[in-house]
Amino acid sequence: MNGRKKATPAIYEFGSEYLKETYLKPAIRGEMVAAIAVTEPDAGSDVAALKSYAKKDGDSYVLNGSKTYITNGTQADFLTLLARTSDDPGYHCFSLFVVPTNLKGFAVSRKLDKLGMRSSDTAELFFDNVRIPAENLIGVEGEGFIQQMQQFQHERFVTMPGAYVGVRNAIADTVEYLKKRIVFGKPLITKQALRHQFADWLAEAEALRQFTYHIVRMKMARMDVSKEVSMGKLISAKLIQKTLDGCIQMFGGAGFMNEMPISRAFRDSRLSSVGGGANEVMREIITKMEGI
Repeated sequence: MNGRKKATPAIYEFGSEYLKETYLKPAIRGEMVAAIAVTEPDAGSDVAALKSYAKKDGDSYVLNGSKTYITNGTQADFLTLLARTSDDPGYHCFSLFVVPTNLKGFAVSRKLDKLGMRSSDTAELFFDNVRIPAENLIGVEGEGFIQQMQQFQHERFVTMPGAYVGVRNAIADTVEYLKKRIVFGKPLITKQALRHQFADWLAEAEALRQFTYHIVRMKMARMDVSKEVSMGKLISAKLIQKTLDGCIQMFGGAGFMNEMPISRAFRDSRLSSVGGGANEVMREIITKMEGI
């Protein structure tokens, strides 16, 4: 699901009618699994450092290279992939492609063993002279970097409502546990120190929810939300990690057990500060856009 949300917007925004009919619509209907293939072993947040190369050859592009940390990588029917298409300096030397995974030369190297989000597969991918039909180019050759940067902001925005729901669910589960956990003759929920922590987290969660609605209104007005989305992702990542860490503490020894849902939520929350752009990258975007 997450991979499809990240892989399809570029096709919708810039793809031809052929790409929309062949890949976008089936993906939306749930008939095809999609994955976004940008990150490489030496190019994560620094997208401009990627090395995968697609060279034009007649009516095809010949792709060579590798990708890593690709969500849905082991099961995707197609990839929305960013690759170099020229050696020119600057950002106009990258292009986006739809790459079906049944093409000769494509291989899944391995499924990666992750700390969290273990119900979602993540993989390393390799491309050995994969011939991509020229009609699978998304938009205009050389504009892929710009196109993908725009899509990253959509991906980052998704973390905000996700973090809000995750925080509220964690609080609800923890409160129920504390009501039943009797310590020194009283339920733990009666401890003021614990209740006040919930108050802080709930207040911050509500602020995040309202900020999310604010960004939605900005997007509806077709305003540039790059700075606000970067702020929202940074805030949401810090909030959900802080909240889940605090909830684990309230569960005590039980929270340290892998069988507990709160333990899984804690592990999964760690991705929020890394996936889609690390917290440090968000801070750089914010300060740059503020002229600092």
